[in-house]
Amino acid sequence: MKTGSQEETLDLLIGDWWVWQLKRGHRFSSDDFVTAWVAARARPQATRLLDLGSGVGSVGLMTLWNMQDDARLRSVEVQQLSFDLAQRTIKHNGLQERVELVLGDIRDPDVVGETAGYDLVTGSPPYFPLGTGVVSPHPQRAAARMELHGCVFDYCRAGARSLSEEGRFVFCHSAQDDRPEQAIEAAGLKLLGRQDVVFGESQAPMISVFECAWAGVTSSPKPLQVRDAQGKWTMEYQQVRRDMGIVDSAQSRAGLNRPD
Repeated sequence: MKTGSQEETLDLLIGDWWVWQLKRGHRFSSDDFVTAWVAARARPQATRLLDLGSGVGSVGLMTLWNMQDDARLRSVEVQQLSFDLAQRTIKHNGLQERVELVLGDIRDPDVVGETAGYDLVTGSPPYFPLGTGVVSPHPQRAAARMELHGCVFDYCRAGARSLSEEGRFVFCHSAQDDRPEQAIEAAGLKLLGRQDVVFGESQAPMISVFECAWAGVTSSPKPLQVRDAQGKWTMEYQQVRRDMGIVDSAQSRAGLNRPD
């Protein structure tokens, strides 16, 4: 399907939920999937969820899928294009009663809502400051990669404002960047765990998923390797998929098929 000059696809996200996204825009990735996996393990009984900078909605929805039926999600996204796609996704999956979409900037305290009331907050900040890379001419992809609407410090501040006393804030970032730990500390939070993710055999971690809270016991999980030397999913990554409720099939592996 095309809207204007942009071709859209309807892709399998998780379980029987589908997501609208641009074929050549910013698309959901394994970064989002692993973030949702860590979040779902951090607070499996959460009922009040918040996703910061939600994009097309992938992290928040994949997390919500693994929560109980009374869980509710609030998603905040600043880009109109991504917001519109997420709206269509929510309607397509019949989630209007469980998901509230908000168009706004996470740096605005009035946008997030329910201050200090969320059991589980997720986020996927852009990884790169302006001046450290080429800004994509595609505005959606540019904002997902470069810090056009806030950095990891802004996300941690918003997470801290929103987090309940026993809540967890889970977000992903570049594994090569020292700023996430600094941002967590600056927001007054405590780092509970860092899940490094290795995408191929003998590679260095490319992303890390950070779990933080006001207090708690720290842990050091071993790196998660996604693919082996032959380029196939490792047994541990396949287990992650099963933990998230994904039954592997030709359709789910492709992740590109529209329902009839």
